[in-house]
Amino acid sequence: MGEVLVGLAILIGLLGVIVPILPGVILILAAILVWAVMTGGATAWTVFAVCTTFLVISGIIKYTWPGAKLREAGVPSRSLILGAVLGIIGFFVVPVIGLFLGFVVGVYVSELQRLRVQQPAWQSTVHALKGVGLSMLVELFGALLAAGIWVVAAVAV
Repeated sequence: MGEVLVGLAILIGLLGVIVPILPGVILILAAILVWAVMTGGATAWTVFAVCTTFLVISGIIKYTWPGAKLREAGVPSRSLILGAVLGIIGFFVVPVIGLFLGFVVGVYVSELQRLRVQQPAWQSTVHALKGVGLSMLVELFGALLAAGIWVVAAVAV
């Protein structure tokens, strides 16, 4: 029964990575930690350490790789910050899709104010969206690796 609950928590964590309402990676890591504590033994703690490593590495890559791509594309941090702020506001105004809409509007308005021309502002917004998408994919990849390792270990133990 314990493995089922841990698996459910990991599944919810994976959904949290895709739809950033829940702290997905934290849920996954906490679930695997609970499993390691419940299971005990060197194998469980090794699985926890390997999963933690994958999640930390994907977290580091999640913030560095897309950021470098956005700097190369010329999208300033100010636009991303405004997009994030309007995304958070949008989340509460229009549940779920407001996060996405607010981010797009925030980046676009910031870039339009900075560049004063519609087409380059929209191109910067598209670059920002690609960066966010890449960031989500990197985080999802790390989370799926951790979940897969846990599944193999849970079946084997």
